[in-house]
Amino acid sequence: MKKIINDPKRVVDESVAGFGLAHADIIRVELDPIHVVRADAPIAGKVGIVSGGGSGHEPLHAGYVGFGMLDAAVPGAVFTSPTPDPILAATKAVDGGAGVLHIVKNYTGDVLNFETAADLAAADGITARAVVTNDDVAVKDSLYTAGRRGVAGTVLVEKIAGAAAERGDSLDEVADLAERVNANARSMGLALTPCIVPHAGEPSFTLAEDEIEIGIGIHGEPGRERIKLEPADGLVDRLIEPVLDDLPYSSGDRVLLFVNGMGGTPLIELYLAYRRAAEVLDERGITIARSLVGNYITSLEMQGMSITLLKLDDEMIELWDAPVQTAALRWGR
Repeated sequence: MKKIINDPKRVVDESVAGFGLAHADIIRVELDPIHVVRADAPIAGKVGIVSGGGSGHEPLHAGYVGFGMLDAAVPGAVFTSPTPDPILAATKAVDGGAGVLHIVKNYTGDVLNFETAADLAAADGITARAVVTNDDVAVKDSLYTAGRRGVAGTVLVEKIAGAAAERGDSLDEVADLAERVNANARSMGLALTPCIVPHAGEPSFTLAEDEIEIGIGIHGEPGRERIKLEPADGLVDRLIEPVLDDLPYSSGDRVLLFVNGMGGTPLIELYLAYRRAAEVLDERGITIARSLVGNYITSLEMQGMSITLLKLDDEMIELWDAPVQTAALRWGR
């Protein structure tokens, strides 16, 4: 194992500390219990938004804390859900009196621990609602989930819901919008290589040199099938066709096309993949109204990618374009 680390057990603590030093203008880091909070939180009268989950998916979630997006993020150990205590601390830290929205990826530990934290917050007089993301079309049940997994669509939910909270929407309005975004987002990914969890010290699964996994999860969970490596256009088709057919998306739709890297895939390959995805959408009469390309929800150093489509309406476009200032997304401000 070759990694730029010290003690494998302290990777998250030391990384989050560095993140806090690098971005002290927009966030602050609380270490006991560990959570990342927007520098100006809590904001009176504003709905607070909290997300979180296992580390190893950076920039998700701490990279999206700041103006126009999340108010707090709670990092667990690598690929391990945070416990209720730091989720509760983050919820209290961002409560401005208008309630708090929890955005939770559909993994059993995340869902249970956020539910527990919400119950504890209610006992302290804080109203919290949860929206669970489940945009992965690859498999119904997986190693960590009952039902579909929450993957790259989570980034889009966080951005659009964050913009709605920033403009002053109520808790129910922000939550309902987040549900609408999730309901109109679909994703599927693939892996060329496994990743190595620092404290494990060995690959999370094995692939032969000429094999790839179609439908991989962001923790290295099994997907739909293993196939021999093939040219990029064929791989894109294997991801985007199931995504298109699932909602389904149809001629005349406007979409946000999100081509995401899994951590170890260079942008030159992601843009190559985007080109083919755009061709497929054009053939189907679907308009790409907005785009996002890059490593935005990762699986450590895994080589691979995912493709996400979000069916857009006018309000979603307006909120996607709204100003945002975080470590990982920043425009308009």
